[in-house]
Amino acid sequence: MKERRILIDADACPRQALAIAQALSAELNWRCLTYASFNHQLHGENHTVVDAGQQAVDMKVANETRVGDIVVTQDIGLAALILGKKAFSLTPHGMIFDPDRIEFHLEERNEKARYRRGGGRTRGPAARTREDDQRFAASLRSLMEKEVCL
Repeated sequence: MKERRILIDADACPRQALAIAQALSAELNWRCLTYASFNHQLHGENHTVVDAGQQAVDMKVANETRVGDIVVTQDIGLAALILGKKAFSLTPHGMIFDPDRIEFHLEERNEKARYRRGGGRTRGPAARTREDDQRFAASLRSLMEKEVCL
């Protein structure tokens, strides 16, 4: 049987989401792999330390991802790469990236970046809530329990 894996871009993953992913992995017999630059204080048997170069963690996660894996990331560009590899991706807030909508998310990201380069300001992320934790747990569990992931 193929090893079932969750890969986490842990550089920007809230600790609560990381704990939820690790608990669900243990419960459902999945392997939970974390990746972060050496600037982050994460440890563990399945943790990979990557250099602090720009996009180094994203490239490591993308290169390690296999068909059917689940990747947790806030990076829309990385999510697009993951979807192209026939894997699944979701944010730590529980939004599952849909292959049919990824182009929209990439365009939205580019428009916001253009706006900021022109001097505009965009809102930062809202404080994490209990609802975020619940939505993330439900979304991750639903991906883990899908037949296509097995």
